[in-house]
Amino acid sequence: MSLAELRGGGRVLPITRWGTPVMHAPTRQVTSFDDRLHELVRDMFATMEAAQGVGLAANQVGVDLAVFVFDCPDDDHRRHVGVICNPVVTLPEGKDRQLDKAEEGCLSLPGAYGELARPDHAVCRGLDAYGDTVEVVGTGLLARCLQHETDHLNGMVFGDRLAGRARKKLYQRHEELSDLYPVDWPVSPKLPSDEDEDEDGEPDDH
Repeated sequence: MSLAELRGGGRVLPITRWGTPVMHAPTRQVTSFDDRLHELVRDMFATMEAAQGVGLAANQVGVDLAVFVFDCPDDDHRRHVGVICNPVVTLPEGKDRQLDKAEEGCLSLPGAYGELARPDHAVCRGLDAYGDTVEVVGTGLLARCLQHETDHLNGMVFGDRLAGRARKKLYQRHEELSDLYPVDWPVSPKLPSDEDEDEDGEPDDH
């Protein structure tokens, strides 16, 4: 089975929200690269696409397993699509460490964004859906995505990285918009709002 086959045929699942215990605890390592894992990956791709995200971790669909999927451009607008199990992210240090401050969102806290500085380059190593070694080098949005999803699998949400006042503002914004997102979103679509912006002008969610 190829990556292309894993990207099709999945079911759209409800996205787990912040505050649910599975979102705030480290996930289990993947040890079986079997049909059950492949079914999960297909469902994750389908769910990420339905929610218009660029990345999705397994605990965002309620599964305590260290795997994420992504479909995200890098700084040169090249599209990267893949699956990474048991990811480990390496970030630059010293003079090579350059921070990119940008708005970040999360599919598990839909509608709310916060400005967060992250390194603009990241290398993520792990295993693919078949247990083979994989390495993804990320720049721009892809670097942010790799860090964001790996954080999820370690039990961290990006709000944990914000200062208290910024975190409070983030949660308040989500509360203001929460009625637009059904409990089973994106199985059920987001409700329309007078404040809706052009989708191309909004930050990407992970």
